[in-house]
Amino acid sequence: MKKFILTLGGIVFLFSCGSNKAAQKLFNNAKSISDKTFTYKQLENLPEPVQQYFQYALKEGQPYISYLRLKHEGVFKTGQGKKWMNIKGKQYFIGSKPGFVWIDKTKLFKAVDAYINGKGRLKVYLLSLIPIVNQEGHKIDQAELLRWLGESVWLPTNLLPSKNKKWSSIDSTTARLSYTHRDHKIYYDMTFNNRGQITKMRTQRYMGTGEKEIWQGKVSEYVKLNGMHLPSRIQGIWKLDSGDYKYADFKVQKFEYGVPEEF
Repeated sequence: MKKFILTLGGIVFLFSCGSNKAAQKLFNNAKSISDKTFTYKQLENLPEPVQQYFQYALKEGQPYISYLRLKHEGVFKTGQGKKWMNIKGKQYFIGSKPGFVWIDKTKLFKAVDAYINGKGRLKVYLLSLIPIVNQEGHKIDQAELLRWLGESVWLPTNLLPSKNKKWSSIDSTTARLSYTHRDHKIYYDMTFNNRGQITKMRTQRYMGTGEKEIWQGKVSEYVKLNGMHLPSRIQGIWKLDSGDYKYADFKVQKFEYGVPEEF
């Protein structure tokens, strides 16, 4: 099966023509956790803005989310100083353990960004023909794990505290989410508005295979679905010494919870 992969703006993509074996592998190695349910008692001793967020995002008795597929549109930049290009994609998530596959296309490339079984993947082919990058390793794993955790705003039960996932207070509008997985210790500093919505997430993340930089995500345009409140828009920004580099602005068109019938 042919594969097309590209790295853009510090994000890694990999696209497989034909059936999406990466997404199938992701779901085949996951399990349902929907027998667990959320209760407001779980919020005791959490920072106040975090309690307000979960009270807003989840309903009492909300089953834990096992699987999600979403479709999005938006714009993307391939590098600093480059022009915006239109992009469409779909993304698969699992909740039982860290894992996602993101499949996108523009006029220039087709791609998949993946984190499966504790490993991120970076393989790049420009215009489906020219190999550019073929890398794996600790930096890619960390970046992809951070992506799964941050984009868990679309699976709010993923953000609930657990043995290796902790919330700590920073101030009245900000709290830190710390997560340990294998040999990775990662975090996000989450900013909340007075409605309980997460509006910003900030962390240190490897920019491609380079050094760690400050990364910020902005989420907005919340919608209500299945009793949950979810942001439908996300923007990705690198906070560099040279200035802000905004490279992604996506709008989710469709959320589908459960195992997809097709990939």
